Amino acid sequence: MNDTSTEPVKRHFIDPAPRFRDQRNLLPAVFLDRDGVINEEVHYLSRIEDLKLIPGSARAIARLNDAGIPVIVVTNQSGVARSYLTEDHLCDIHQEMIVMLAREHAALQGIYYCPFHKDGDGEYRRDSTCRKPKPGMLLAAAAEFAISLTDSVMVGDRINDLRAGHAAGTRTIMVRTGHGAKEAALPDATKADVIVDDLAAAVDYIFTSVIGR
Repeated sequence: MNDTSTEPVKRHFIDPAPRFRDQRNLLPAVFLDRDGVINEEVHYLSRIEDLKLIPGSARAIARLNDAGIPVIVVTNQSGVARSYLTEDHLCDIHQEMIVMLAREHAALQGIYYCPFHKDGDGEYRRDSTCRKPKPGMLLAAAAEFAISLTDSVMVGDRINDLRAGHAAGTRTIMVRTGHGAKEAALPDATKADVIVDDLAAAVDYIFTSVIGR
């Protein structure tokens, strides 16, 4: 197995807007897991026709956009390592997600993804510092977007999302959509700042108790 801890983090559709690049004034950001948070959980989503937004998720993202808060997706995509889909096909899925969000006036500033897995195939068979619960994707985004991690929030539906957020130094929120319906009952879920029903409720909490405090 290859050890490539210094590999560059994979990314799609990075927003070049300069307002997110001022290293003198670091911004809070909201990091989102993808499956089970923005879109409905599908076992190794590999077909565009199976991509469906969770009701209310686009509007929640649009509220963050309207407040000038960068919204960045950080997603494990071991389906690539397991040969369910290629990176090109993953990019097509992400393009469609961007289009679907745009129809509801919502936008992402970037999508960071990890296609590797220790039990994967070929070049994707490796441990990686970008795979959650490791914080590599969040750290890369923080550097690229001039983000203050301690003022930021990681929202996910799995314990590993919480662990990645904590490792990067962010606050954390668990949603009960996706895998969260089961994982919220696990002991480590109590390490989240709060557990809420969905992304819309997470954004309510972010505005009242984190970024808007």
